[in-house]
Amino acid sequence: MHFAPLALTLLSLAIWLYLATLHGAFWRLRDFDNDPVAQASAGASPQYGLPADLPSVIAIVPARNEAATIAQTLTSLLRQTYLGEFSIILVDDHSEDRTAQIAGQITQELKAESRIEIHSAPPLPQGWTGKLWALNEGICRGAALLRLSPASNESSEPTYYWFTDADITHAPDALHGLVTRAEHDNLDLASLMVLLQAQTLPERALIPAFLFFFLKLYPPRWIANPQTRTAGAAGGCILLRSQALQRIGGLAAIRSEVIDDCALARAVKRTGGKIWMGLTRASISLRAYTTFGEIRDMIARTAFTQLGYSPVLLLATVMAMFLTYLAPVSFLFTHDPTTRILAGCTWLLMSLLYLPTIRFYRLSPLWAATLPLAALFYTYATVLSAFRHYAGQGAQWKGRPLTRVTR
Repeated sequence: MHFAPLALTLLSLAIWLYLATLHGAFWRLRDFDNDPVAQASAGASPQYGLPADLPSVIAIVPARNEAATIAQTLTSLLRQTYLGEFSIILVDDHSEDRTAQIAGQITQELKAESRIEIHSAPPLPQGWTGKLWALNEGICRGAALLRLSPASNESSEPTYYWFTDADITHAPDALHGLVTRAEHDNLDLASLMVLLQAQTLPERALIPAFLFFFLKLYPPRWIANPQTRTAGAAGGCILLRSQALQRIGGLAAIRSEVIDDCALARAVKRTGGKIWMGLTRASISLRAYTTFGEIRDMIARTAFTQLGYSPVLLLATVMAMFLTYLAPVSFLFTHDPTTRILAGCTWLLMSLLYLPTIRFYRLSPLWAATLPLAALFYTYATVLSAFRHYAGQGAQWKGRPLTRVTR
């Protein structure tokens, strides 16, 4: 009578033992925390790990309706201590607020007209997602400006492009640290998962779980390993070598991808590029989530896309989430003492693996025990994502579909 709960509990425990020992140690955040490395390189010397002729970098900032944050973002970019050639292109993606005007005001106040170019994106063409189109416009504009520059040495491309979102602030040495790592490790793509807000109750309950699930899906060790197919990136902060961009055929090669950061990483790795992803507290997202509904919509926007719009994969995901996260809690209340003990051990192991993520966000260790509740919420948002897709509501961002598809 107790065989089914016992079998499911044993299977759940086996899953967590596998995740603890054989899944790329994704839960050991200190192994890919970039901040100690960046601090060491900055403290040693401004030129630590870099060639005498510093690589040139163009930061491209796609912005749509970011009036609340654009001033802080641009200010942090202008305060970068990187000593190489560095310029910024803000691509205003048809904002309906004062994004472009505020950006212009900040540029004038900081006397940065020679370092910032504010560019208005043309209408979104069919087959492109909005963010990729804005990034592509920034790349084209950057190439045009370099051709016109007398100091360009006839080069129409920088060594690196730095893709960063318009709601992120960076520590002054952020770019130096990224370029140092890319040059030292000969990386074609280096990205950092920036620190997301975890101040409100919804954020504390769900944002650390977002990081945990993302790292489980894309273990950084596997991303960095050229022998594996796993490829991932964090779109809020990506340093991309221009030669790698040429090799994949430019952003046009992934123009219709909704999950653009991971698509870019896959394209770079597939063409022989070396990629890496880490974590940082030195770059911070300014986007706040004050309600559970806002986080639900953030997840639902791309969850079904991640599953390839497959009902079979959706069903498998729901079953896997129950077995992995919810079964141990459910079977704590069975009559069989062996099942209860094994379920408690599984929940404890789950919490211990989640604890480094909770510590990364500097929250109380008690939050580690809430991972099953977060998993239930994420499962609900994933199912909602599928319902919205079939209802024709699809993936949208700031009131616009993420892509215009040719019919």
